[in-house]
Amino acid sequence: MNLPFAAVEARAPGKIILAGEHAVVYGRPALAVPVFGVQARVRVTPAPQAWVHAPAVHLDAALADLPAMHPLRQAVERTWAALATRPRPVRVHIASTIPVAAGLGSGAAVTVAIVRALAAFAGRVLPPEQVNALAYAVEKLHHGTPSGIDNTVITYGRPLVYRKGAGWELLQVARPVPLVIADTGHPAPTRDMVAGVRTRWQAARDRYEALFDAIAEAVAAARHALAVGDLPALGRALRANQRLLQAIGVSSPALDTLVDAALATGAYGAKLSGAGGGGNMLAVTPPEGQAAVAQALRAAGATRVIVTTLPPTEAA
Repeated sequence: MNLPFAAVEARAPGKIILAGEHAVVYGRPALAVPVFGVQARVRVTPAPQAWVHAPAVHLDAALADLPAMHPLRQAVERTWAALATRPRPVRVHIASTIPVAAGLGSGAAVTVAIVRALAAFAGRVLPPEQVNALAYAVEKLHHGTPSGIDNTVITYGRPLVYRKGAGWELLQVARPVPLVIADTGHPAPTRDMVAGVRTRWQAARDRYEALFDAIAEAVAAARHALAVGDLPALGRALRANQRLLQAIGVSSPALDTLVDAALATGAYGAKLSGAGGGGNMLAVTPPEGQAAVAQALRAAGATRVIVTTLPPTEAA
């Protein structure tokens, strides 16, 4: 088969945890959703030699000059292998509006976009399950033992529920869900926050197990609200989740300030997202309220605000 020597492009969204942080480590479910307001974009063009250009991480190098296990090199080489075709010399240009190391799935989105762009260059469309498997293999280079949430949400562009040991299930969304995501500007110390929860859980297991059970109830309520299109109910579930995250000690003054600002401006619900201690929060708003909430979050100190909408899914 002759390859089309023309430029091709592929895109992939970010992702964020909607509900269930920390409790998911202890066997409860978590919800994650795609973030279409940011994206990774990969453009593949013919070139004299295989080359990778990623300005956001100051990378401009021949593929062969990257370490053998570099995630970008592995993404390219594994995709050619999956396509069962001779690797062609191409320039892989990566542009992404997804913040790096912010819990928004930047690495997985770049990999998914690379896989799809190279497949398109080869005149192929890989099935989602194969794209997902390739992205997960590269995620292991980034994170060691990832859950698979990031690559799955991003590959399918769909919300999902994940439970440790049970895998994930794609979810239905009945109506558009307006979201506003804001960054505190403070790093989210994931390892420290997870370790702190574990220490407190070991000291008071009954109390923390009850808190994790309550978080699972909030996740179930959020899942049902998505399925029936009840945005106020989704907001109530997120508010409940935030109170429980505060109770287990993973919120912060900066996060609480942003959550309060969103709620005071009419958001249905708001909570931290991710490990806590810093990083991002998210708010669910009325459709007409996104701009006002975004403005309030900036005024309250957010260093970056993303306005996006989770679209409805087609019925299964």
